[in-house]
Amino acid sequence: MKISNIMNKHCVLLNLKSNNKRQFLQETSKKIADIIKIDERSVFDALLERENLGSTGFGEGTAIPHARIESVDKVWAFLTKLQSPIDFDSVDGKPVDLAFFLISPENNGADHLTALAKISRLLKDENICKKIRSETDAETVYALLSNID
Repeated sequence: MKISNIMNKHCVLLNLKSNNKRQFLQETSKKIADIIKIDERSVFDALLERENLGSTGFGEGTAIPHARIESVDKVWAFLTKLQSPIDFDSVDGKPVDLAFFLISPENNGADHLTALAKISRLLKDENICKKIRSETDAETVYALLSNID
């Protein structure tokens, strides 16, 4: 699976401001809903429900909030970069500043898991995270991610 198959340049959201995890999920849910044309509340509720099962804080300042939603027609990924790190109850206790949101159709488990694996490999790569953190232009970040494919 290529990153360019599950996102476009509009799916890179940089310089976000949030004070806590809930606010971050809420604000990002609105942006996701606007881009993929689904109900904002369904995105937020699904993401929050997943976070309530256990934090998706991945470690080293990264997270992979994800959810499956009935009204979604394909797998979508959204890279977000926060202006300031926030507590995310991550496995390593470190605050999060990079999060890759993954939204998938409810009955598409295989593609969802494939995308999760792809994203987790990206976020484990310190060089990639360092490049993303240093960039301020969404199109440049998208090009970087697309070229990794």
